[in-house]
Amino acid sequence: MEQIRDSLYINGAWVKSTGNESIAVLNPTTEEVIGQVPGGTSDDIDRAVKAASAAFPAWSETPISERADYCRRIADEIAARQDELATLIAREVGTPLRIARNVQVGLPRTTFAAMPELAKSVTLEEHVGNSLVIRVPVGVVGCITPWNYPLHQAVAKIAPALTAGCTVVIKPSEVAPLTAFALADIMHSVGLPAGVFNVVSGYGPTAGEALAAHSQVDLLSFTGSVRAGKRVSELAAQTVKRVTLELGGKSPDIILDDADLRRAVGDGVNKCFLNSGQTCSALTRLLVPRARLAEAEATAKESAERFTVGDPLAQGTKLGPLVSQTQRDRVRAYIASGIAGGAKLLTGGIEPPDGLETGYFVRPTGVSEVRGDMTIAQEEIFGPVLVLMPYDHEAEAIRLANDTVYGLAGGVWSDDQEHAIRVAKQLRIGQVEINGGPFNPLAPFGGFKQSGHGRELGAAGLAEFFELQSLQLPVEQ
Repeated sequence: MEQIRDSLYINGAWVKSTGNESIAVLNPTTEEVIGQVPGGTSDDIDRAVKAASAAFPAWSETPISERADYCRRIADEIAARQDELATLIAREVGTPLRIARNVQVGLPRTTFAAMPELAKSVTLEEHVGNSLVIRVPVGVVGCITPWNYPLHQAVAKIAPALTAGCTVVIKPSEVAPLTAFALADIMHSVGLPAGVFNVVSGYGPTAGEALAAHSQVDLLSFTGSVRAGKRVSELAAQTVKRVTLELGGKSPDIILDDADLRRAVGDGVNKCFLNSGQTCSALTRLLVPRARLAEAEATAKESAERFTVGDPLAQGTKLGPLVSQTQRDRVRAYIASGIAGGAKLLTGGIEPPDGLETGYFVRPTGVSEVRGDMTIAQEEIFGPVLVLMPYDHEAEAIRLANDTVYGLAGGVWSDDQEHAIRVAKQLRIGQVEINGGPFNPLAPFGGFKQSGHGRELGAAGLAEFFELQSLQLPVEQ
């Protein structure tokens, strides 16, 4: 059934766009239109920002415990609508339903639910010498969010911003905007005050750039490509607003020579192929001791071929489609480039999976004997493509791991955990899994180098939305 969203959520109400353009939302499995949203204009962004600015004084003065309690209620609503939201994301993005339920919806619920406890840990005032140092909310926050985790990547910004006392305007990706409208329904249902949360759908060059450039936006939080992140930073610099960026990754997974190779490779394939490889922190480069490369290749091939490709709503599907034809064609081009450049195809390839000519599907693919200077070793593919890179000694593994412009995520495997930690500390990477350690939604998430700056999630993510103010008190004589 097609979802027609013909209004924007501004100042606590559903209002018509000032423009007349609409954006079609496609189901990547069927290639059929499943929804329509407005193509918001710069005037719509201006209305939303002014509403957020007007709502800011009262919201910022609301006690932090009350603001956090709104987040708890939002978490409860997300939990109550879990199946509905998971199905929407499976249809909109192509994430298999079980993963959509547990990750795409489960993580956002956890993030909102964590806010009451995190709020208790914030020191809003402290004395430092003769100064009273105060944490105050930064102001109006503009959020530009991606399509791959349309709820999670939005909530990672919105939940701490609201808790800190900021008001929010979100511009979701035009590829997968329906989830942001569902979130607006939830915000409305819990009685969030008018203007505190606003949604304007639209294209990046119009709505997105208007949000980044707006003089009344105090902080711009962006998740997306490096190219778009650079453009957002340029626009934001004109008003000297704060910017947090979570950009791409080309994350290495180092298997040291004393590791359980079979377990490490199997885990690496799973981490690479999560959400059809459309994960910024996916472990896409598997660094393997050259002496064990053949063993790693066989295990990677076996693991990759266990990924059942198909309809994300069908039971047993482990790998859904990519989000769009553009994305599918881009990923296939990377695979072809790697093979042409001398990489060894282990499994998969550029042909569509059997019986899946309709839909934006790509075979789960593994390539080996990849050198550090190859395009597929340097650029983010954003699809189910794992590259195996042999190394001859540990120092070379560390060099290869650091030898990209990115530094978002990584992994290190060793039978000696302290050995793995020593290696991890030499990586210029924001978060490193030790022997497959699971994702922690309360730990800081963000990158080094061109993977961005600033942190999301947990106490560090909440801290991003405060400013520090020092009141210099007189010294008693």
